[in-house]
Amino acid sequence: MTMTPLVTIAVPSYNQGVFLNDALTSIFAQDLPVEVYVMDGGSTDNSLDVIRGWKDRIAGFRSFPDAGQASAINEGISKGLAPYVCWLNSDDWFLDGGLTKLVHELESHPETPAVYGRCWNFVQDTGKRYPVWVEAFNERRLALRCIVSQPGTLVRREAWNAVGGLNNELHMAMDYDLWWRLFKSSGPMRFIDEYVAVNRIHAGTKTNTQRKQHYQEAIDVVRNHYGRVPLKWWLAQPYAVWFKSLRR
Repeated sequence: MTMTPLVTIAVPSYNQGVFLNDALTSIFAQDLPVEVYVMDGGSTDNSLDVIRGWKDRIAGFRSFPDAGQASAINEGISKGLAPYVCWLNSDDWFLDGGLTKLVHELESHPETPAVYGRCWNFVQDTGKRYPVWVEAFNERRLALRCIVSQPGTLVRREAWNAVGGLNNELHMAMDYDLWWRLFKSSGPMRFIDEYVAVNRIHAGTKTNTQRKQHYQEAIDVVRNHYGRVPLKWWLAQPYAVWFKSLRR
């Protein structure tokens, strides 16, 4: 018997065939009724072969050039009807039971617009992992840095719809902007102190290849939603943009 999906998951991807199977495997290992839409940007690698290998499990896919990651995610989530929504980038993955924990938390706290847990950073080149900086939700702390890790989040669809999903004009800090808008519209996100997902770090990630743009977009998000940019951002900029780029 087919169960009604609880979660709509958009999987944006472009030439990530080497990682995509891991992401989809982690989704369908969650033992939850989900509807998955793979939004491929017109890949020229083996991505379509990977996607077709899951054609009996995914709700739909497309493959053509699009207006960017935020637009693709909005498109994917709009195709579904499940009460909870999220996206999983094709190079990230859920830990066993991670999505189930997030669903349980949202179902247990109907007043909250979204929940998030802890995530690991996994360094592809070395196989090492270390925790992503994640904290319990607090407006002042959110103004100092993004304290929410995107792969470990789950949003109530009604809250997603209330803010119109992601801002299609953003290409680097669209998740950071979303956390602010959910907070302003529906209240604080809820934190669970458990590891639920993994963020893969590799040479092709936007945070590595477009570090300066990412940092500037994040500063603009803070200014827009907090009204000012805390000094911490200016003090940390040389390390976040210049020194980290040298370490690649």
